[in-house]
Amino acid sequence: MLQINKDIEIQDWELTESFMRASGPGGQNVNKVSSAVELRFEAERSPSLPAPVKTRLKRLAGRRWTVDGALVLQCDETRSQARNREIVRKRLADMIRKALVAPKRRIATRPTLGSKKRRLKDKKVRGEVKAMRGRVDPDG
Repeated sequence: MLQINKDIEIQDWELTESFMRASGPGGQNVNKVSSAVELRFEAERSPSLPAPVKTRLKRLAGRRWTVDGALVLQCDETRSQARNREIVRKRLADMIRKALVAPKRRIATRPTLGSKKRRLKDKKVRGEVKAMRGRVDPDG
């Protein structure tokens, strides 16, 4: 079981771990030991997460979200399988915690009259600078 916060915990049946040989550090050991971890979380089917959290999680996951609604995370950072498991589980928990926070609604604002005038004045000055560029007339 993976504890996210006091209300949400992910059950073991929702997580699938598979192990494979990793690239990176390990020397000859890399060819013998399956230390890389691929964690698959069936997020779409998970009863633990509310629908809005699933939607935000899908957006956060990006390419790591599969067609069938699973979130797939990989880790092969260390030579230890146990450490890689810890890292990938922590990543999943952090990602879900991030998805729990609802984004603040944007309040539409209008620019002030002073800021509009400053913008137009700056545009005019910049236009005059650019107008002075170009070919110089030898007669003039």
